[in-house]
Amino acid sequence: MAGEILDNQGKGEASWHWPAVHPEGRKFAAIAAAVCVFTAFMAWETIAWPMGALTIFILAFFRDPQRVTPRDDRLIIAPADGLVTLINHVPPPDELTVDDGSGAPGLGTEPVTRISIFMSVFDVHINRAPIGGTVRRVIYIPGKFLNADLDKASEENERQHILIDRGDGTAIGFTQIAGLIARRIVPFVKPGDILAAGQRVGLIRFGSRVDVYLPAGTEPKVILGQKIVAGETVLAELGQNGRIEGVSQ
Repeated sequence: MAGEILDNQGKGEASWHWPAVHPEGRKFAAIAAAVCVFTAFMAWETIAWPMGALTIFILAFFRDPQRVTPRDDRLIIAPADGLVTLINHVPPPDELTVDDGSGAPGLGTEPVTRISIFMSVFDVHINRAPIGGTVRRVIYIPGKFLNADLDKASEENERQHILIDRGDGTAIGFTQIAGLIARRIVPFVKPGDILAAGQRVGLIRFGSRVDVYLPAGTEPKVILGQKIVAGETVLAELGQNGRIEGVSQ
């Protein structure tokens, strides 16, 4: 199904497939599997069984399923799987606003809506581009490993800022934030790369968060507590505002 065009009128074909495992995770799974086989051969069952379970967990954690991304220039697509844990108005990070000498403008300094998406260890950890455009900034910042669900994790944890410019005055900044047990943010893109909405941009290992900064005058189409899917869920529509309420049930 990769690359196939589907629509809301029934065009295309869809079926369930086992998700692929991203190459970043295959080496870890291979090591765990080798230890499992060796300890099983040595009849060290107290080690072999946990290592077998760890192998399955690693394969599941690094799964990389295909996603169907809506194609509409007005839409901002979710960059991460997970739970919407924060929606608030804050100024964008300095790294996305200050002049970096590249000649490409950053985001404004006025407060905008930030959507925080928390990824548990059970979520897919491949992150995707919220809009199509040119990557203008990829800025890595070392930091702490606080619980990614905390508001202050945006300023204190290890993180990576990415700015995508569509070329028509629309730019989206988002931040990959390492969590309590995460220890590495892996980028797939660099400044100058041209992306389509929903294209893979990186991953974060073992529980983390992604913050998305919406353009001024745009409000979320998702609700606090909502479970969303990277590359598929529509986070917002440019220039659209309005209160949306939901019921926990």
